[in-house]
Amino acid sequence: MDTNNPDLENFRKQWQEEVTARLKGKERALNNTKTPGLSERAEHSTAAVALPHSTVHKDELELVDGISTQAYHDLDDNENERRLDSDRTDPPANSHESKEPTTALEHYEKAIEREDQGNLGDSLKLYRQAFRLDAGVDRIYKNKHYPTKIKPINPNPSNAPATVPNTAHHSLDGPFNSSMSQLIASFSTSTVPVASPPAEGSPSPPCPIAHIPSEILTEVLLRTAIADIASFARLSRVCKRLAYLVATEDRIWERICHGIECGFAAMHYAWATTITGHALSDDAFEASEDLASTDPLDISALSLTDNIPSGTIHPLTHFPISLPLTPTYPSYRTMLRTRPRIRFNGCYISTVNYHRPGASSAPSNATYTSPVHIVTYYRYLRFFRDGTCLSLLTTTEPADVVHHLTKENLHTHHNRESMLSSAVMRHALRGRWKLSGSLDLLPCSPRVSEPMGEPKNSAPEGDLHIETEGVDPKYMFKMHLSLRSAGQAGGTRNNKLVWRGFWSYNRLTDDWAAFTLRNDRAFFWSRVKSYGMGW
Repeated sequence: MDTNNPDLENFRKQWQEEVTARLKGKERALNNTKTPGLSERAEHSTAAVALPHSTVHKDELELVDGISTQAYHDLDDNENERRLDSDRTDPPANSHESKEPTTALEHYEKAIEREDQGNLGDSLKLYRQAFRLDAGVDRIYKNKHYPTKIKPINPNPSNAPATVPNTAHHSLDGPFNSSMSQLIASFSTSTVPVASPPAEGSPSPPCPIAHIPSEILTEVLLRTAIADIASFARLSRVCKRLAYLVATEDRIWERICHGIECGFAAMHYAWATTITGHALSDDAFEASEDLASTDPLDISALSLTDNIPSGTIHPLTHFPISLPLTPTYPSYRTMLRTRPRIRFNGCYISTVNYHRPGASSAPSNATYTSPVHIVTYYRYLRFFRDGTCLSLLTTTEPADVVHHLTKENLHTHHNRESMLSSAVMRHALRGRWKLSGSLDLLPCSPRVSEPMGEPKNSAPEGDLHIETEGVDPKYMFKMHLSLRSAGQAGGTRNNKLVWRGFWSYNRLTDDWAAFTLRNDRAFFWSRVKSYGMGW
């Protein structure tokens, strides 16, 4: 291209003048609105004017972009405020984090917050500071954020059902508190639920028990309770309807209390047999009853009842009994659970452990060479419904004893050389038992009651008297125990026998000797399935 063309030179000069004028006008406008934070950009735009004409276009575009976009260089270093279009003046969202905790509760809350964030180091440090300020800060935090709501108990709720079926036979008295009674009462209108269908759209499986009338269902529960009271009680876990019937159908509990299966009709409050298991005659019964109310040290005629010919058990133990409800036993369910009674579907076991020093084999006086023996032995008691019992003292463990603790295995093929598993019964002793303090359950009779109705036997209810054979025919053992309950408050009752006394009686010399019971422990009941109901 010809560089000496005058027209081209004139166009080039004109274009440069226009660009220079444009730049100077923009520079003046920029100086009028200039802020201290924009000094660097203004210098940059000024330096752009002195650039050669070959770079004018590029610098012009950069300058135009810089002017059209607002930039703020005088803001804080806070990341939350570094927004070009932010013009709000609110404090940052995490401004509370900068507040240092002062109280123990604030330290504890801060520690929980840091722990949730995964900052375990700071959390542990804050926990320590909080507990230094107040050792009970955790309880303060729990009461503040998780307060315990105490619901007032209304003895007469307005939402209680207006009618309760079969109210004549239902009772909510007993160990239930008000809230539990309200819960049970709310089940009165419940029905036995049917099973859900196996697939959507298919019919539900048949449930015949859901359509049985209440009268028939109650009869089924009664037969179940007679067969096994434990299975009857576990039916309350099936559904609300059965739970309501088990808890409130007092007619069933009354039948169990008066029955001989596991009720009080099977209890003996007077001697029913002799020590050897023979039946008592009328004269022997009166003599043994009179002797039973005296002190053990004054008994001298017990041997009169040992050689009674066998016959029928005295009918007193088979008289129908009447168990009225009292303030102590407001319902038959409470009576069956809490009133002392003997269990026949298991045995009572006492485990005894004690230490005894042994003789040293070395001919020296050093005590560290003397052995120490740990002695363990067991006492077993099993009671039968006819008033007899078995007592056994042995070192054999319960797993090898309880299944052989029967009358059939008593003193049969049990010599010292016997290798039978039932040979442990060669040391078993026969005996008899009775409960005290409940002669008022028996029918009124001149033999057991005074004219004013006061019972002759004033011993506390729940005491158990046992008389067994001795290791020699001339001896007799007498045990005095008390029925107690072991375990949790709502668990099994009458499952513990506590020692009150243990004596040995010499029939020839008429002497009594008391055992110290220094190492003996209480008996605990254990169920044995092979016994069944103990018939």
